Amino acid sequence: CEDCGKSLVGECKLHGPLIRAKDRVIPSRARLTLPHYLTLRVLELRAGNQQILGVFAKKGIQKRTQFGPYVGQLSTKLTCYDESRLVLQVLKDGGKYFLDTPNEDCGNWMMFVRLARNQEEQTLVAYQHCGEVYFTTVKPIEPHTELKVWYAADYAKFMEASAVFIKEESDVSPLPPVAKEPVDPWICSSCGSTFTTFALLESHQCIHKDRV
Repeated sequence: CEDCGKSLVGECKLHGPLIRAKDRVIPSRARLTLPHYLTLRVLELRAGNQQILGVFAKKGIQKRTQFGPYVGQLSTKLTCYDESRLVLQVLKDGGKYFLDTPNEDCGNWMMFVRLARNQEEQTLVAYQHCGEVYFTTVKPIEPHTELKVWYAADYAKFMEASAVFIKEESDVSPLPPVAKEPVDPWICSSCGSTFTTFALLESHQCIHKDRV
């Protein structure tokens, strides 16, 4: 104690405890990389103060806007799995690796983007390019809309997943029967073929480009 000059194991009984000053809380790397027109919202608070976050647009975002690349640690084994997020892998030097994000200091904001449960709520498509994973908007995103992602057609094959993902959760009301029919199909301007997702249309258009 600097007042009585004694060396004590605990606090000084005469002068009391020290006034503790805490360090300023610094946002994680992932949160610092968030673009200024996007924001994080807490959607759910689970046991142990675990926050379920979502990425939302603060202003309108144009179709064909590209985000990325996705930042993560290359790993042969996935150490952090969240059923609300996409599992991502890349092909590098002939090997297939997971993009692992065990904590917010080894990834960027894209780790917070949740997967789309159906075509209607999908706003982003994930794909691999030059050993990196990018997200691109498949339609205009209105302000206050959550960004949700699913695999592009070719990347879905690489990930051994379905090109269109539909999952009905227990707390989500089932879609009416009419929703099972294609809604606002994507139409090829070259041959008039229709597709259920932008990713399938994009893959189809590549065929036309190859023919040209």
